[in-house]
This record gives sequence, structure tokens and C-alpha cells, in this order.
Amino acid sequence: MFGGYNQGASFQEQQIQAMMEQKQVKDFMKMYTKLVANCFDDCVISFEEKSLSEKELNCSRRCTQKFMKFNERISSRFAEENQALMEAQARK
Repeated sequence: MFGGYNQGASFQEQQIQAMMEQKQVKDFMKMYTKLVANCFDDCVISFEEKSLSEKELNCSRRCTQKFMKFNERISSRFAEENQALMEAQARK
């Protein structure tokens, strides 16, 4: 009797895990798309050559690094705020 309940809970947990993984992939793809669009718009200025110029390459690298550092900082702050919220709720 209880075995079925545990299996149901496990199945629900697997479904929730799968949904969370899908959301993470979707969020990553949004971030990646935004990064590409922003850096492309800011750095690529000429379509006369097949490859990027040195200036465009350097700009793209700086843009990517800046975007990743910004995203890392935002994620860190979010985690800090989330931790503080969890601690505040645990004290209640």
C-alpha cells in the first residue's frame, strides 16, 4: 500500500526535476541568445570580409567576458538574497 505512494512521490519528484532541467536549458538559451545578439550588434561593423577583423574579435571577447561576469554577479546576488529569505523563513 505505501509502496505505491512512495513510487508516486518519486515519479512526481522526477517530473519536477525534469521540468526544472528544461527551465534551466531554456534560461541558458535565452541568456546565450541575448549575449550573441548584444555582442554582435555592438561589435560587428563590417560585412565586407569573410572573417571578423582584429578589432571586432577583441570587442567580441571583451563583450562576452563582461556579459558573463555580469551574469555571474547577478546569479550570486540572487543566491545571497534567496539564502537570506530561506533563513528568515526558518526563524519564523
